[in-house]
Amino acid sequence: MTDQQLADLRQTYSQRTLTETEVHPDAVAQFRTWLEEALQARLEEPTAMTLATVNEAGQPAARIVLLKGLPDDAGFLFFTNYDSRKGQELATSPLAALTFFWPGLERQVRVEGRVEKAPEAVSTEYFRSRPRGSQIGAWASPQSQPIRSRQELEQREQDIEARFAGLEALPRPDNWGGYLLRPQRVEFWQGRPSRLHDRLVYEQHPEGWKISRLAP
Repeated sequence: MTDQQLADLRQTYSQRTLTETEVHPDAVAQFRTWLEEALQARLEEPTAMTLATVNEAGQPAARIVLLKGLPDDAGFLFFTNYDSRKGQELATSPLAALTFFWPGLERQVRVEGRVEKAPEAVSTEYFRSRPRGSQIGAWASPQSQPIRSRQELEQREQDIEARFAGLEALPRPDNWGGYLLRPQRVEFWQGRPSRLHDRLVYEQHPEGWKISRLAP
């Protein structure tokens, strides 16, 4: 495909509208509404979100992780290895951003906020709910670290299987658990014709959420 052919790829968005009068005054409650609609529409991986972090030098990095909860509407919960690149970057710079994209509904949600580790009890409860293979994988993978080969990873998996043979559920590794992103800014984007999209942004203030409309 040529650059011109790439440039000519476009889609007209016309399914829905987004107005100030129809949204919930609370950003997380509004997100729940859209997430439920994405689930009802049977979209692929509706809980997949791009997590963007930065290191000490300000170099950004992004990757896809899965949303695993919205506890008490306080924030967006996900789990990972604390020693991974994202874990190390969150330890030095706890500000991050999330992006959800649901093309089947012509929608996007952008979330910005401060990240903190989830309580240990929350991390342990979720780890115990994971399939055994995923528990083994959390122990076996030195996430984001160089390894010599696929065979090395598979050998580590076998070693962990042997180590915990006979146990129905593995203990949670100390370096694995949850993070909670507490939102300070949430933008809801609804595709519209002629690229005149609807964009409503929620910003957190001491008195609550303030909603504004942005130009597309």
